[in-house]
Amino acid sequence: MREITVNANDANQRLDKFITKYMPRLPLGMLYKGLRKNCVRVNGRHVKDGAYVIQGGDVLTLYFADEFFDAERTFEAGRSDIDVVYEDGSIMLINKPAGLVVHSDDKGTDDTLLSRMQSYLFKKGEYNPQSEHSFSPAFCNRLDRNTSGIIIGAKNAEALRVMNEKIKNREVRKYYLAVTEGVTNAEGMITSGITRGDKKVSVTDGETGGSKKAALRYKRIAVKNNLSLIEVELLTGRTHQIRAQMAHIGHPLAGDKKYGAKTAQKMQLASYKLHFDFTSDAGVLNYLRGREFQIAAAFADAFATEKS
Repeated sequence: MREITVNANDANQRLDKFITKYMPRLPLGMLYKGLRKNCVRVNGRHVKDGAYVIQGGDVLTLYFADEFFDAERTFEAGRSDIDVVYEDGSIMLINKPAGLVVHSDDKGTDDTLLSRMQSYLFKKGEYNPQSEHSFSPAFCNRLDRNTSGIIIGAKNAEALRVMNEKIKNREVRKYYLAVTEGVTNAEGMITSGITRGDKKVSVTDGETGGSKKAALRYKRIAVKNNLSLIEVELLTGRTHQIRAQMAHIGHPLAGDKKYGAKTAQKMQLASYKLHFDFTSDAGVLNYLRGREFQIAAAFADAFATEKS
């Protein structure tokens, strides 16, 4: 048996969803049987409905075998060196270096941008795993290992929920800089279908049964040595989208051999600008409405200024 008090980061979610995060080893069938059999109480009252929305201050009593409860959450802080572009009480914008993974990968990489952000907040006293039941600071968007630039981190559950909703509804405009092979058109829009594979994605001119719609706009900024520096605005957020769609129109990112590049240089792709274009209520993040954040990308500055 375990008794826990719902805190702010646990509040306003379904009871069954919270329990699955709090007790990941508990089989779903046993969870719903427990709901029916009076194994879950809220403020001393038997609650059968997993859709019940828990509130801050609710006391949950969970009558399940000890084997299904994890030991007390621990956290060992590691590297915390991150390039903070912007930070407040709810979110962080971090400039991710190319080569660093955001989350642990299938190689078991321990040094990730996520672990660095959590260590940074832990050392500041803004993240205490022992006081959290189901939440830990997380990222709202993702960047590939070899993509640099701005990524959005959420410090609390409400900020994570709101920002994820805004990104899903395309109320956060994301801009990238990239170097492609060949001379692109002055500007263009690419709309296609993208299908995920094992190691890469495939692109089709139209959507197919298993694909998802992908769209972006681009404009050419400069040309040098049969390479183009372009700005891309992502209209959807698909895995490898810029890399795959630019390759699909015959202009793979320079150095991106996975998508057919012939050049031997390092791939250059950076998330350099975010605009919070909120068109609906953003709750705790309303203060970000209309704000824009931009960083410099060294490879783009060099490309635009150096002579051929």
